[in-house]
Amino acid sequence: MTSHRVPRSTYRLQLTSDFDLFEAARRLPYLHDLGVDWVYLSPLLAAEPGSEHGYDVAVHSREDPERGGSTGLEVLASVAHGLDMGVLVDIVPNHVGVAAPRPATWWWDVLEHGRGSRFASYFDIDWDAGGGRLLLPVVGDDDESSIEVLPDERAVLYHELRLPMTPGSRTLAEQHYELVSWRRGDSELNYRRFFTVTTLAGVRVEEPEVFEESHREIRRWFEVGLVDGLRVDHPDGLRDPADYLDRLAKLTDGSYVVVEKILEPGESLPATWATAGTTGYDVLALVDRVLTDPAGEEVLGALDPTDFPALAHDTKREVADVSLQAEVRRIVRELPGPVRDADQEVLRDAVAEVVACFPVYRSYLPLGVEHLVLAFATARARRPDLLPALDVLEPVLSDPGQPAALRFQQTSGMVMAKGVEDCAFYRYSRLTSLNEVGGDPAVFSLPVDEFHAAMARRQAEWPDGMNALSTHDTKRSEDVRARIAVLAELPSSWAESLQVLLRQAPLPDAAFANLLWQAVIGAWPLSRERLHAYAEKAMREAGDHTSWTDPDAAYEAAVHAAVDAAYDDEKVGRTLAEVLRAVEAPGRSNSLSAKLLSLTLPGVPDVYQGSELGDLSLVDPDNRRPVDFDKAEAGLAAGDNPKQVLTARALHLRRDRPELFTSYTPLRADGEAADHALAFDRGGAVTVVTRLPYGLARRGGWGETTLTLSDGKARRLADLLGDQPAVVLLSEELR
Repeated sequence: MTSHRVPRSTYRLQLTSDFDLFEAARRLPYLHDLGVDWVYLSPLLAAEPGSEHGYDVAVHSREDPERGGSTGLEVLASVAHGLDMGVLVDIVPNHVGVAAPRPATWWWDVLEHGRGSRFASYFDIDWDAGGGRLLLPVVGDDDESSIEVLPDERAVLYHELRLPMTPGSRTLAEQHYELVSWRRGDSELNYRRFFTVTTLAGVRVEEPEVFEESHREIRRWFEVGLVDGLRVDHPDGLRDPADYLDRLAKLTDGSYVVVEKILEPGESLPATWATAGTTGYDVLALVDRVLTDPAGEEVLGALDPTDFPALAHDTKREVADVSLQAEVRRIVRELPGPVRDADQEVLRDAVAEVVACFPVYRSYLPLGVEHLVLAFATARARRPDLLPALDVLEPVLSDPGQPAALRFQQTSGMVMAKGVEDCAFYRYSRLTSLNEVGGDPAVFSLPVDEFHAAMARRQAEWPDGMNALSTHDTKRSEDVRARIAVLAELPSSWAESLQVLLRQAPLPDAAFANLLWQAVIGAWPLSRERLHAYAEKAMREAGDHTSWTDPDAAYEAAVHAAVDAAYDDEKVGRTLAEVLRAVEAPGRSNSLSAKLLSLTLPGVPDVYQGSELGDLSLVDPDNRRPVDFDKAEAGLAAGDNPKQVLTARALHLRRDRPELFTSYTPLRADGEAADHALAFDRGGAVTVVTRLPYGLARRGGWGETTLTLSDGKARRLADLLGDQPAVVLLSEELR
């Protein structure tokens, strides 16, 4: 078994066919020189052909040959361990990829043999709801004529999709599956999926046999010492996350495991879980807000006065009624008989309302029952017409022994993710640096004292959880958010610039224009193609004027015309240049401050690939673009990239002097610029960062503002920081 070490830092690498395990191994010396302790890899198991992310694992018994296969993993592990680096791997226990079914896979066998397949119990399928058949919503509008039945080849073809035939059958009606319009999927789908993705089918990992089959290769990694720790993707999709983590701890002999768990403000990770903590979105949200100027809230709020909690409820309700209606109906079908016998549509309405009112991603009954109580109370207040249905539902959905309650828990996170992260975040534009996974855009800023209190709790309760700043799932990279955050320091100026842009490049929705132009300011310079792709995704995810399924050509043309204006219209270019001149320098300051905070706060800092160089990326797939590691290596040797230099300094201290990071003591600034400083002592390593740099520059700098160190001595901040916005110093250097 592997040693039970805890990483002092990690560096996330996205594996693809072009950047496989062999190439990752070749880059490990650079990561080691940067100061990285463990390499952190995206999913390794065999995914769908051509997958660029690896989360659509189709075969659990082997590593993906397109990503280097088993030999690639052995080479990488050998190089990493030779450098005394650990290996952390992302695993996907909730679902499998089924977009292109292949022989000898679980899904293929289920399609071929239906309920009689030995793998039928591996999937979360409601056969009765489909009349004994598996509904596959893959057929385009008026395209049934493209379905071909080839009995001699024992195959059903629909364009490039090839499916097996039931042995001895010759017609489509004899199959254990039914090919239906994709439009029926949202309301009639009879298998659990990942969010709204019908090509990712949920698996029942709660069953011992499914756990063993899906984790056999993962077990081998630990038995032969290839892998040292795991990151668990989407644990909220599992039937019983706590039980799963207990079994995973046994399989890995208690090795380091973190979970991709999204915590709402004020919510805590269950202390009984067998995990070192979350992947760090909670830290990300706090860092962003402590660096945001509260003075900008009123003016920026006037640009988009939307009540975000109300918006989030409505978008969640829309998701529950439309794209996840099938999941809500399944909860109703699993209610006990006496309850289920009531009006089905009323019950569906009531369940949808409760899930829309649910304040966090999910509960883990009996843990989190207070969230369910609040959701029912909110639903009753909003919908008194549903009181009888809500009264009969509450005791059922509060009972951890009820199948409907378990199903509700698996579903509420799906509704939250699709309704809030993937919809409301694209409609709400007050300050888009706050529209990030794990954060509540309604919470504008965080006082320094509250930040310190949160970090003290983290040191006491979850000192080995991960600290994230950018991930493959963030809507905007850390540097984009750092620049956008400056708008909170010059809100009136931004409001004026936005009005000018609306006149120069008119858009039919002022709120979306605010979101789009903030993205331009945050990510500039970027190619026309990248910005068009972002604009398309943002407006379709918002879903209020156009959508993926029903695009509005006129609305989209107007948005794309505004994008082109950023490149082609000189007046628009001058307006953008004026804003950029104001925000670029303070944006760089924010970037360095945020980076150093994430690297030195309690927890295990994670560096997303390329972020140490400065990365102006938008939502995926933009944030998975290749990193120029040759340039990174040359830059590290030259020492000419301030962010890379700062990252290396902090990572080396974390790895080589761990005794310096064993406590957390806030440090107090005094003087006219005290509000612009945030500092703490980790037990010998002192972090000092600049807050609100635009305002600091306008007041003329630090002046005689001082910082009182742990030994009681006061030092001028101007002396401690010099010309840098963020530094980490050793107490021994300050004596």
